Amino acid sequence: MPVPDVTPDYSDTAGRAVLETIRAYGVTAVFGIPGTHNLELYRPLADLGIRAVTNRHEQGAGYGADGWAQQTGLPGVVITTSGPGLQNAMSAIGTAFCESRPLIVLSPGVPLGAEFADVGTLHETKDATAMVGAIAEWSRRVSSAAEAVDAVHDAFTLFRTGRPRPVHIEIPLDVLEAPADVPAEARRPRPLPARDAGDPDALAEAARLLASAERPVIVAGGGSTDAGNELTAIAERLGAPVLTTLNGKGVVDERHPLSLGSNLRLAAARAVAEDADALLVVGSKLGEAELWAPRLEARGAVVRVDISAAQLDKNLGATVGITGDAAAVTGELLRLLPTARHPARDVTAERSAIAREMRDTVPETVALAEIIADALPDDAIVAGDSSQIVYMALGSVLQAQHPHSLLYTPTYATLGYGLPAAIGARVAQTERPVVTVIGDGALMFCVNELVTAVEQRLDLTVVCVDNGGYAEIRQNEIDRGMAPVGVDLVQPDWAALATAFGATGRRVERADDIARTIRTAIDEGGVQLIHIPTNRKD
Repeated sequence: MPVPDVTPDYSDTAGRAVLETIRAYGVTAVFGIPGTHNLELYRPLADLGIRAVTNRHEQGAGYGADGWAQQTGLPGVVITTSGPGLQNAMSAIGTAFCESRPLIVLSPGVPLGAEFADVGTLHETKDATAMVGAIAEWSRRVSSAAEAVDAVHDAFTLFRTGRPRPVHIEIPLDVLEAPADVPAEARRPRPLPARDAGDPDALAEAARLLASAERPVIVAGGGSTDAGNELTAIAERLGAPVLTTLNGKGVVDERHPLSLGSNLRLAAARAVAEDADALLVVGSKLGEAELWAPRLEARGAVVRVDISAAQLDKNLGATVGITGDAAAVTGELLRLLPTARHPARDVTAERSAIAREMRDTVPETVALAEIIADALPDDAIVAGDSSQIVYMALGSVLQAQHPHSLLYTPTYATLGYGLPAAIGARVAQTERPVVTVIGDGALMFCVNELVTAVEQRLDLTVVCVDNGGYAEIRQNEIDRGMAPVGVDLVQPDWAALATAFGATGRRVERADDIARTIRTAIDEGGVQLIHIPTNRKD
């Protein structure tokens, strides 16, 4: 007898249950690449009103999700296929871990019972969950649709109550494609725990130390980005200067008279914090990658606020440590501080010393960064890369009015972040112009994402500062007595390459033309690439 042709029922699979749960929390876009094994994660997207952004490499998908997350306050979501697709996203997962960014990575896995079989199936991987678990906050291989949905809920709880870091959910292929059998109420968002405002005794002691200080200073890190209003009010109440990390840039408007910007890499800025008789550190581990020094040598009392208790004495011991949500804790601190304002500290001399040190280090790079910054609209979102123009200059020169106005990875310092992160930021919102400033070496890591931006019909300007290769590594080699090797790179015709991708390519030869070209590109819209060779004629 002929075998009846039975079409599988894909109307409500585990894939749909997972995406339906994610959508219920507010996520409206996912980043990734469809593959043979992940199609049931893609099937429900249009029906759920979720935008699918197809990147040209899974690393770009991870960085795109990162940029999206920073603009929305929601976790970025990445869908990979099994094996190489998931492995391609590992750099982005590592970045999200080091920079404390909320990321959910969804991938299919081998069917239940086929673990470690080593029989040559497509995309076979020894242990995908263990691989990702080595660098993510957690990685789970689930055994049912209900477990997968629970993992999504756990991820959102983590992002609200703990240090936001990437998570990975591996769904075996037979589970992914089978009917979900998860009730509708289980897919709805769970009530999120209240924000932890900290221990009352620790808060009282912290308020006493800060209120009695003659030279208080605030350092705000990436964990403080939701506490901008509270930190600004505390700074004004105490008359305290504010320094930020690069991930905390813009927590306090950098045009504020008490702001000393995101300049902790400079000795003149660190000296302000070290000289404080009371230092309030909110949401920062004070790592070497931010300080460009082994540690911050604080001489006064130290009050540290962090969502993670493990951070409170990391790299700098706390006189008073407060575990809790940055906005909730600083709100309580503000309530406990005397209402009378201390006189605002005049930081003109400190600001001048910081600017002088910045310019004396790399004057030509700073001058170029100032031209670029002056050409940008005040509300621009700038995605930077691990390029000299960014970490030696633009990160200090830009004056951010809001957090997440500079997208960057100061700790992981990856190449190829800037362009896909800018794409994610632009997908998240259309009200603010988005620009990426990136070196030629870094751009070659992610140049394929130009076509993603074109395909998504985004308004996005790419400013490529071309110093001929890996200039800092070249100098490192020379400083060690080496002849330069592997650092002077063959360059494409960048403007022509952008045009071939369907973008508009421009080459700028004169310094006087840079600002005008950037403004024109932003005004015209579409995907624009501006190539600035640093051996240009002035």
